[in-house]
Amino acid sequence: MHETITLLAGPILRRTTPSEVVFWWVTDAPAEPSLNLIPLTPDSNTAIAVDCTLAHQQMQAGDSLYIHLLKVTPARELPTDKEIEYDLRLNGLGWNHWAEDLVYPGHKKPFFVIKPKLSHILHGSCRKPHHDSGDGLVRVDTLLASTPTEEWPSLLIMNGDQIYADDVAGPMLWAIHHLIPHLGMPDETLPCVDVKQASRLHNDTPCYYYRESLLPNTEASQKMLSQVFGGARKPVFTSASAHNHLISIAEVLAMYLLVWSPEGWKKLNNDTQKALPNGLSATEEEQFRRERRVLEGFIRSLPQIRRAMAHLPVAMIFDDHDVTDDWNLTAEWEQTAYGHPFSARIIGNALLGYLLCQGWGNAPEHFSDELMDRVQHALEKPGSEQHDHLLQELLAFSQWHYLWPTSPTLLVLDTRTHRWRSEESLAKPSGLMDWEALTDLQQQLMNLDAVVLVSPAPIFGVKLIENIQRVFTWFGKPLLVDAENWMAHPGSASTLLNMFRHAKTPKHFIILSGDVHYSFVYKVQLRGINSRPDVWQITSSGIKNEFPKRLLDVFDRLNRWLYSPKSPLNWFTRRRRMRVIPHKPDHADKGERLLNASGIGLVSLNDDGSPKAVTQLCADGRDVYFKLSESDARWD
Repeated sequence: MHETITLLAGPILRRTTPSEVVFWWVTDAPAEPSLNLIPLTPDSNTAIAVDCTLAHQQMQAGDSLYIHLLKVTPARELPTDKEIEYDLRLNGLGWNHWAEDLVYPGHKKPFFVIKPKLSHILHGSCRKPHHDSGDGLVRVDTLLASTPTEEWPSLLIMNGDQIYADDVAGPMLWAIHHLIPHLGMPDETLPCVDVKQASRLHNDTPCYYYRESLLPNTEASQKMLSQVFGGARKPVFTSASAHNHLISIAEVLAMYLLVWSPEGWKKLNNDTQKALPNGLSATEEEQFRRERRVLEGFIRSLPQIRRAMAHLPVAMIFDDHDVTDDWNLTAEWEQTAYGHPFSARIIGNALLGYLLCQGWGNAPEHFSDELMDRVQHALEKPGSEQHDHLLQELLAFSQWHYLWPTSPTLLVLDTRTHRWRSEESLAKPSGLMDWEALTDLQQQLMNLDAVVLVSPAPIFGVKLIENIQRVFTWFGKPLLVDAENWMAHPGSASTLLNMFRHAKTPKHFIILSGDVHYSFVYKVQLRGINSRPDVWQITSSGIKNEFPKRLLDVFDRLNRWLYSPKSPLNWFTRRRRMRVIPHKPDHADKGERLLNASGIGLVSLNDDGSPKAVTQLCADGRDVYFKLSESDARWD
C-alpha cells in the first residue's frame, strides 16, 4: 500500500520504557502503520519487528484529519542508554516521504534513547506563539543536535500551557479558519448563542478581536464579574485576552496542528497568509500585522520543534490556558462556567482537544476503549447530544495525573480538576488539589527514596506575590490576580506541608513547575526536624512567554527586603515552619533571584536524586546557571 499521505503533526515520542514505546501523530488520510525498532548496540543491530495490529488506535475527526496513537510492546526488552532507530512507515511510506527534515545530520533514521535513570531533565511551560521572544523548544533541538547521545536528557516535561486556547493571535485564528476546510471536519451546532453553527464562526462571523461578545453574559456571570472587575461588563471567561478565544472542537484541533508542525501552515497559500480579514478597525489591523510578524518567526522554527519531539520522550500536563484562564480557580467560577451550555461546551472542547493531543500519550491505559469509542462518536457528530454527554464525562474525569517508572519516579500532578473548594466562600480560591487527591499522592510517595514531582504551579512560590494575591482575595477579587497558588487554600496548604514532614516521605524532592512566566530555584528546609527531606523547587517559565520586566524587578527587590530570613513577616505566611532559601542565577549582579527569560529549563541530577546543576537555556542563546552551593544561597 503506497497511498499519498501528509503527516500533519508528529510523530511525537511519548512514554518510552524498555518494554513499551508510545508514538502520537496526525495524518490527512487513514494510515496503516508498520514499525521496526533497530537497537544500535555493539553486539547487534538486528531490527525488532513490532506487531502494530492491536497496538494502533486511529480517531477520525474529519474527512482529512486522523489522530493516531501507537503503543507497542516489543518482543524483547529494548536496551537502555543506546540509540534505537525507528522505521515508522505509514501506508508503506517511510519518514523521508512525509517529513524530509525529521532526521538529525549523520543519522539515517529517527531514533530515541531510553534513559530510565533521570540524570538530565528538560522542562518548561507557557508557550505562547505570538509572544515577542524566541521559542525555548528550539534550544531543545539545538541541544540534541550538538550533544552526544550518551549525554542526552532523559525526557522533556511540558508542564502546562502548551497552547493558549484563551489567548489567540488574530493571524493564528485566521490561519485556523483557513486550515479547517482542508481538514473536512463536520459542522458543530452551538448551544444558547446567536451564532448557531461553528461554520459561521469560521467564515461569516469569525468575530476577530471581539469574540468575548459571544461568550455567556448571564446574570450569574455578571454577579461574579462585578465583584472581579468592579462592575465592568465582561464575559464569564476572565482572560483579559479572550478576544479570540477558541470555541469549536475544529478550532482547538487545528490550533494543535499549527503549534506543533509546519505542515498545516504549508496548506495555506501565500495570498491567504498575507491577506487581512474584513471588518478590522485601523487599530486591529495594526495589531494583526504586528502579531503576524512575530508568528512568522514562530513558524520558521517549527521544523526544529517537530524534529526534537520526534527524538525525545515528551511528558505533558495541562494548566489553565490549555483550556481557559482561571479554569476552576473558585467554586463560584465553576458554577457559573459549567452552568451555561455554551461556556461548558467551550471548556469541554478544549479538554477534548487536550485528551486527543496530549493526555492520551501520557498514560494510554487511563483511557479505555469504551471511552475512546465515545470520543469517536462525538467527533463524528460535534454539537450532538453524544458530544455534550462526552464533554460532561471528561469534565468529571479523574485520571489526568500519571506516573512514569523512572528513577527517581516521575509523578505528574493534575492541579486543575481535583480542586479543594473553599469552605468559607464560593468566591475564595480553591485548593489546587483536594484532600482525597493529596492523600492518594502521599500513598504514592511512601517509601520512595527520591521523586521528581511535576506541579504546574510552584508549590513554593514568591512570598510577596502570593501575599498580594491574598490581599486581593480578602477584598473579594481573587480572579483579578490569578490567586491560584498552593498556599491560597488553608486546608490544601496544611495537608501538603504536613506531607513533606511525614516520616516516610522521600529523602529527595525535585519539584518542577512553570505557570508564572519567570524562573527561579529555591531550596526548602523544614524547621525543627533533624532528618529533613531535601526539597528543591525548580521553576522554568515560560518557553515562549515572559513577565513584564519592570514589574518583576520591583517584585523581586521588594520580596528580598520584606521576606529576608530575619524578617518577622515570614511568621505570617503558611510556610513559617519552613525556611525557603533562594539560589541566585549567575547573571544576578544586583542580587536578583528571579530570571525573566523565555527558554527551557535543564536540570541535572546526582545519583541520589538531588540536583547537581540547574540551567535556563534561554531562547536568545544564553545559558544562565543557578548557583546551588550553600555559600551562594545567602541573602544580600
